[in-house]
Amino acid sequence: MERLAIHNIHKLEELNSELEFERASALYLKLRKMEKENEKYISIRKHLKKLISSFEKTHWEDDAQITDERIRESDLAESIVQAENEFYQKRKVLIKAKLKAANINQTDLAKILGHSKGYMSELINGLRPFSKEDAVVINRLFKIKLEDLIPTFIKPDRAIHIKKTLDALSKSKIHLTEKDFDLQVS
Repeated sequence: MERLAIHNIHKLEELNSELEFERASALYLKLRKMEKENEKYISIRKHLKKLISSFEKTHWEDDAQITDERIRESDLAESIVQAENEFYQKRKVLIKAKLKAANINQTDLAKILGHSKGYMSELINGLRPFSKEDAVVINRLFKIKLEDLIPTFIKPDRAIHIKKTLDALSKSKIHLTEKDFDLQVS
């Protein structure tokens, strides 16, 4: 996700995977609303559109290239991005409710954390990752569990590696459920 954090978009020359494509598409839609409030998102959104169009042309335009494996990869990427977006939306609602209960607003929280209003908006909307320190401060101020502030998703390739490694360790006493390493919601 860090590669597609808002401050990195202009540095990207191409999208490298279905997961990046799905994340870029979701970000493109999210920025449509945000660019009305802040013009700086217009150029980012235009660049995303170029990246998305290029990826679609390269990977999805030729029917002969569309394999069952590519469709599975696309479906998995879509599921992951949906789970990430649900996490960020739930976190946003939770933080806003805590702010309201404390009788402060997002700008006040930005001041507390030492951020600008725009930067805080990007954090709240999931466009930038919270730093560990920001998450700890919010946890302590509002008693929000850290797992509700920091996504605990495991990258698909990493999850597969962990599953295979644990299967190969005959003496391991670690027993995971499917949910523990579900690639959609880790």
